[in-house]
Amino acid sequence: MPRYALTIEYDGGPFVGWQRQANGLSVQQRLEEAAGAINGLPAVVHGAGRTDAGVHALGQVAHIDMARDWRPDKLRDALNAHLKPTPVAVLAARAVSDDFEARFSALRRHYRYIIDNRRAPLALTLGRAWHVKWPLDVDAMHEAAQQMLGRHDFTTFRASECQARSPVRTLDRFEVRRVGERIEIEVTARSFLHNQVRSMAGSLEHVGAGKWRAADLAAALAAKDRARCGQVAPPQGLYLVAVDYPPEAWDA
Repeated sequence: MPRYALTIEYDGGPFVGWQRQANGLSVQQRLEEAAGAINGLPAVVHGAGRTDAGVHALGQVAHIDMARDWRPDKLRDALNAHLKPTPVAVLAARAVSDDFEARFSALRRHYRYIIDNRRAPLALTLGRAWHVKWPLDVDAMHEAAQQMLGRHDFTTFRASECQARSPVRTLDRFEVRRVGERIEIEVTARSFLHNQVRSMAGSLEHVGAGKWRAADLAAALAAKDRARCGQVAPPQGLYLVAVDYPPEAWDA
């Protein structure tokens, strides 16, 4: 069966998350329903990342095996026709080899966390950012974030129900910047623990608000204790931005 890689954008607000669940509609379910409608038989969509309820994606990647060959642009358009009216869009489809795996072939995942740092309530970004009304020191947040770069045991910033075998992860990039009233936290790693980015973003808010110093964040990391996490930032500010693959992974 021919295999295709899909690049997908979605608003996570209406969904219980990426993965199929019994308690509500998931992004994976909608994509599988759309694929089944054009495939003539059930299809399984495998994603690169299992985003939680309320988390968005600008560049989620998934793979799917179809019953027949499709021209990639025709597959994209056919899937999008069946995804309406839910806020999920296939941005691109690409024919790939049978050994391409959206999850296991990935080299890096890029996430962005957005804080709208203003007194006024949110209108256009409601449900798509964390609204923090009090001033935040972005320079202090960025300086503190640099202590998290590299390979560490991230138990403190790992959800208690996380199923990963090891809490050790390597952060390749961790940047905090201000763009007007918006604060953008950019994080890159090969893989992340459950709730890791939201936990780190929530703890960085403590630094920006002056509740913590950079040393407090470092001490929380070193403690390897979930109880030392500052807070878990809400899901609506988190975006899966992109997933990187080796060039040879795209060879069909």
